[in-house]
Amino acid sequence: MSKRLLDCSTSDLVVMTKQDKLESISASEGRVIVSEVIGCFPPALWNISNAELACAFGADILLLNALDFDAPVFLGVPEPKGANVIREIKRLTGRLVGVNLEPVDSEGETIGEIKAIPKGMQASVETAKKAIEFGADMIALTGNPGTGVTNRAIISSLREISRNYGDKIMLMAGKMHASGSLKEAGENIITERDIKEFKEAGADIILIPAPGTVPGITMEYVHTLVSFAHSEGMLTMTAIGTSQEGSDSDTIKKIALMCKMTGTDMHHIGDAAYPSGVASPENIYDYSVAIRGKRHTFARMARSVNR
Repeated sequence: MSKRLLDCSTSDLVVMTKQDKLESISASEGRVIVSEVIGCFPPALWNISNAELACAFGADILLLNALDFDAPVFLGVPEPKGANVIREIKRLTGRLVGVNLEPVDSEGETIGEIKAIPKGMQASVETAKKAIEFGADMIALTGNPGTGVTNRAIISSLREISRNYGDKIMLMAGKMHASGSLKEAGENIITERDIKEFKEAGADIILIPAPGTVPGITMEYVHTLVSFAHSEGMLTMTAIGTSQEGSDSDTIKKIALMCKMTGTDMHHIGDAAYPSGVASPENIYDYSVAIRGKRHTFARMARSVNR
């Protein structure tokens, strides 16, 4: 059995296989923090990357959002451009790093303004190949606000990527909010049927909106979905993708404990606080303390990347 991610140092992570990483997350019993960060915005601390900032406050895994694999940029790292961006982030932080790719559905029914997504951010076998070559540990097939991403498109992209690279990288599927889809809002963002289809298409991890972040997404509903995903042999990640990563501390702690009670394996906190590009650092810390206490939080914050 792999060492708990909760206790892993950088030297443990670099030798792990895909299966080792999944087992390490599972063994942590719902105490893994995933911080989503954006690198194409100016860093919150001008010359320190948002990735380093999130890790300093307790993040175990980084999830890079809006990284264009045709023109990769992550401001704040010493070499912010090119194919070494992810490896440089990993060198600086010593963390596992995932990336978001967007399965855009050109035929889906949408609502509100829909944004065009560069090809290098879209989900495809080509971008997945680049993500692996760049050093990513995980691909999340999901959608930013107003992108028109649908579960149908996620399943199609997931099937192709899994067929080609499913043995090489952890694959996550799901949405944090409607992403501009007219029919996939509230409880219809994800259902047990979607989870089953994600599994058949090759998902290792199911992404589910955190209770209290999307209208109609209750703790009880998410608990049902988490239990179903676990019964199908998959891990889960509850996600705050609604700018509540910039909420007050009490709100963050409530969401954290509700997510813990659903039984989820991973806890995501988004990147759209103020300033944007990373969650409010104190909220990453407060979330961490709420689900695993100060001992594990301080250990993650203090552990050298040279260990």
